[in-house]
Amino acid sequence: MSEFLFSYGLFIAKVVTGLVALIFAMAIIGGARKKEDGSSLKITNLNDKYNELRSTVQQSVMDKKAHKALLKSESKESKKEKKSAKVVKARPKLFVLDFEGDIRASEVETMREEVTALLSIAEPQDEVLMKLDNSGGVVHEHGLAASQLLRIKDANLNFTISVDKVAASGGYMMACVADKIVAAPFAILGSIGVLAQLPNFHRLLDKVGVDWEQHTAGEYKRTVTMFGENGEKEREKLKLELQETHVLFRDFVSENRSKLDIDKVSTGEHWYGKQALELNLVDELITSDEYLINALEEFDIYEISIEIKVGLQDKLLGGLFSSLSRFQNGLASAENNSKYK
Repeated sequence: MSEFLFSYGLFIAKVVTGLVALIFAMAIIGGARKKEDGSSLKITNLNDKYNELRSTVQQSVMDKKAHKALLKSESKESKKEKKSAKVVKARPKLFVLDFEGDIRASEVETMREEVTALLSIAEPQDEVLMKLDNSGGVVHEHGLAASQLLRIKDANLNFTISVDKVAASGGYMMACVADKIVAAPFAILGSIGVLAQLPNFHRLLDKVGVDWEQHTAGEYKRTVTMFGENGEKEREKLKLELQETHVLFRDFVSENRSKLDIDKVSTGEHWYGKQALELNLVDELITSDEYLINALEEFDIYEISIEIKVGLQDKLLGGLFSSLSRFQNGLASAENNSKYK
């Protein structure tokens, strides 16, 4: 057993030495060259994407002769349309954004750039579709996300939000900004309510003889705490703050969707797509895929996204932390195996 522990300790020492050397080398690399970090705007023409998809399927299911005849026919038709058209009128554009939310609405930083980009070139006849998937989270983060979407509405562009999975709580705060909300039949919507929850370790700390001190200036600088003893005064203050936030949430939704019975839908409940349609939480039941396919004939469709570039140093560190995680799991597994042999 002692021989195993010695070998194990020697191995750990070697690994730590190697990691220190690697981190030192990365620090030198990071200081010797400019960072590659940054972001770039990516524009994807979805008309081309769908046409290419259709062409691929046709080529796969049709025999060569029939496919060749189809291509020839389409080419002739295209030339005929161009020749007969004296004035080629530009088609309206449909700009597509994609927002996948988390508790902190982290994508708002890239979304604000995407909104700025499309507003810089959008014309009055253009429209915007956002594919939203967001189950809510921190109030002020989602409030900022909703404010960014209000910029589209304030620009007088026809704005639709599509919900395939979920737009609840802070997610619905974002969705209600749109002129039109469409959703899949089993998408989850609503949850217009406010929640605060936290564990309290006071009794556990008291049991093991640990004191927790908290000093504040201002009667309500802190209300409930995770480590101290909470009284009714602190709890009542927190409940009051939650009620005030709920009122702000209700008012915001009501202002943006005036046909809602806000008292009926602001109970904190959520509903599936069909139920949400009956409650006026959404305007139509349709998936984002179907919505886009229906728009192909009328619009030139462009998906706008911000791609984050990761520098060499971050790539190396990311790989390092991933390797460390696997190494830690391997050690734990080895330790368990040695214990139970």
